[in-house]
Amino acid sequence: MNIEFGPELEEFRREVAEFLDTAPTPEIREAGRKTTSVFAPFEQVMAWHRILYRKGWVAPAWPKEYGGAGWSVAQRYIFAEEYRKRGLPPLLPNGLVMVGPLLIELGSEEQKRKYLPGILSGDDYWTQGYSEPNAGSDLASLQCFAESDGDDYVINGQKIWTTLAHKANRMFMLVRTSRAGKKQEGITFLLLDRTDYPGMEIRPIIGLDGFPEQCEVFFNNVRVPRANRVGAENDGWTVAKHLLKHERGGSAASPGLLRSIAEIRAAAARTPSPFGGVLADDPAFIRDLGELEADVLSCQHFEKLVISGHPMGTDAACPSMNKIMSSELTQRVSVMMTRVSGIETVPLQLEALTVGSGVAPLGDDFDLIAMPYYLNSRATTIYAGTNEVQRDLVARAVLAANR
Repeated sequence: MNIEFGPELEEFRREVAEFLDTAPTPEIREAGRKTTSVFAPFEQVMAWHRILYRKGWVAPAWPKEYGGAGWSVAQRYIFAEEYRKRGLPPLLPNGLVMVGPLLIELGSEEQKRKYLPGILSGDDYWTQGYSEPNAGSDLASLQCFAESDGDDYVINGQKIWTTLAHKANRMFMLVRTSRAGKKQEGITFLLLDRTDYPGMEIRPIIGLDGFPEQCEVFFNNVRVPRANRVGAENDGWTVAKHLLKHERGGSAASPGLLRSIAEIRAAAARTPSPFGGVLADDPAFIRDLGELEADVLSCQHFEKLVISGHPMGTDAACPSMNKIMSSELTQRVSVMMTRVSGIETVPLQLEALTVGSGVAPLGDDFDLIAMPYYLNSRATTIYAGTNEVQRDLVARAVLAANR
């Protein structure tokens, strides 16, 4: 099956490569080298966001009528491939990949006019208020309650694992607006114009990797206009499923994973083996890295099926399949990185990881990020719906298709 891209796209690839080679600042490139998560260092990645916005390339998948690049699926894949080859920091997904496409699809015209320009320009950054202490994978069990009061909803409750809430100025969230019927039926999707409403408190959580990426958020009689609701009241579960479709299947992971494998191979070529020579010559290592690379190439093939519009890539199960593969491969790559780096990756070097600190790391950049990347990637099979839940969704889709 041939799903390679034709020669007519080579000029586009050259244009992309030239821009990505020249536009990023040294600080942006440093942020790319020191990214140990799905979420890159905030200040530098938002500066890069604004550069891409001025070029017109910040939203490759958005339609032109809403300020996007309007690229074909093949162009978007080529852009992602060239982007990852250079180790540039990934743009933060909550606005561009999640709530932006959702508003284009389901938002009112007023909501589109109000929110889409700020997402594109980088003036606004959105955080996602979904999970709660007792509602993670079973998200429909959420209890954060919004009571209707005139033209407002009044919110009381708590959210947790709210990524970069302490950096955001806007939030999209799920709240319970009814306790009648099935638990999925009483949920509403709201947009918060800011993250400093009276009665709203944000507490950062220090992660295993030493950085405050996640937060707890508390609501005490926080008033949000009813006009900020997306979809109908008590129908937020339907809205959330649309958004999760973008979150789980909205990006290509394989270019970044292949770059990591190339870095692993280069590091292994300079790492002594306990059996003599270097690790890159060890037969067991060669076998294990080869198996991992083959699986990543299979993931790449699957992603190309999806973005090429091939019938196999349009199945309802594809977003969940993509999430399972990419998250588990990310974890396997992170394990291989620590295997190569060994004891050199044990020290947690927060100052050296801070962009612009000027602090030299112990060892090289590969050793610096291996352990933080490993620790952060433990969550990849949990967030956006655990992989156990994704496998259940795949099974349901397959059964429904064969009835």
